Amino acid sequence: MTDVSSKGSNWFYSETVKDHFLQPHNLARKDDEIEKIKPNGVGEVGSPACGDVMKMWLHIEDNKIVACRWRTFGCASAIASTSMLSDMITENGGMELDEALKIKPKDILERLGGLPKVKIHCSVLGDQALRAAIKNYEENVSA
Repeated sequence: MTDVSSKGSNWFYSETVKDHFLQPHNLARKDDEIEKIKPNGVGEVGSPACGDVMKMWLHIEDNKIVACRWRTFGCASAIASTSMLSDMITENGGMELDEALKIKPKDILERLGGLPKVKIHCSVLGDQALRAAIKNYEENVSA
């Protein structure tokens, strides 16, 4: 774990969390990064009023998530959690939709090496955005 001090209080993050926070994977820094994946599923969760908002774009082919981009207005834990989730669902050629829907926040936390207890709720944003994007995809396919 890495000790990250801020104004006298200690925050402990794993090296994996630090990596995903400082260099988030699959983050859509520019709009053309979203357009390149040709998204066919989009999910947005959270509330600007409380400060945490997550948007996720997926490209799904043959029932597999083959590409993912995301953006958030959230804390380091939300950024790291969604970065890890984006890796999980796209690694090894992409994850089947039914398997992606089985991912729980605890699965993301395990891959990250944990989060401080007061930050565990932040791992839920990416999970919720993923579910919303898959739902959007399924609605578009059946329309």
